[in-house]
Amino acid sequence: MNAFAKQLMAGVAVAAVVMTMGVTARAQGKDIVDTAVGAGQFKTLAAALGAAGLVDTLKGAGPFTVFAPTDAACAKLPAGTVEMLLKPENKAKLTAILTYHVVAGKVMAADVVKVTSAKTVQGGSVAVKVTGGKVTIDNANVVTTDIAASNGVIHVIDTVLMPK
Repeated sequence: MNAFAKQLMAGVAVAAVVMTMGVTARAQGKDIVDTAVGAGQFKTLAAALGAAGLVDTLKGAGPFTVFAPTDAACAKLPAGTVEMLLKPENKAKLTAILTYHVVAGKVMAADVVKVTSAKTVQGGSVAVKVTGGKVTIDNANVVTTDIAASNGVIHVIDTVLMPK
């Protein structure tokens, strides 16, 4: 098993954010990480959260809004990007990218019509746009909304967000 595969498996074992598309049921007292565990569509994100040491943060009190990119979204990145980011020497860059996917507070889909941007935990702001009933966060489409957890909400996106 190569180093990337080991890191990927370690991230999954740490129980980071994984979920299936179309999950709409309200979590029954589970935090963001536990709500998402076991669905299998976010293995790359799971590995990244584990490598960055952010699992405990997302299990914290919150509330958090997480824009979670799918494995397919991560696959859109240039070849070698994920492997490079998972290296220990790139932890700060990985952490910056991941925290750019998190907004403090619980922002439900119905709330986005009231805003044009949102400040991320990373410190930058993401652009929020609603057009014809579709929501985009920067250049990512929101494909599943309002997956509730005890400490926030998860929205699934189809593209990895990159800090500006």
